[in-house]
Amino acid sequence: MLQQPDTQIVEIVQDGEVLYQFDLEQASDQTIEVQYEGRVNTIEIKDHRIHMLAAECPDQTCVHMGWLDSSVPIVCLPHHLVIQFAENGNALDGMVG
Repeated sequence: MLQQPDTQIVEIVQDGEVLYQFDLEQASDQTIEVQYEGRVNTIEIKDHRIHMLAAECPDQTCVHMGWLDSSVPIVCLPHHLVIQFAENGNALDGMVG
């Protein structure tokens, strides 16, 4: 059984750098575009959930992973992009981005 996270803090990370951090309980519905070598990943936050809406990568694995709802991150390997729940105590004060 997949472990449910004990936080609603989500990070969008590229090459080990946190680009954005959100508290899903407080985040408004929005889309975020993250570029990598001229290609774009579109991330959607909707109804206090997050997923990869679209990606300009060959395999679309990250899009097919669906909504982030467990400790298993959403990963786009071609674009070095990860959407994950923050580890305990790793939340920043406020949002980055």
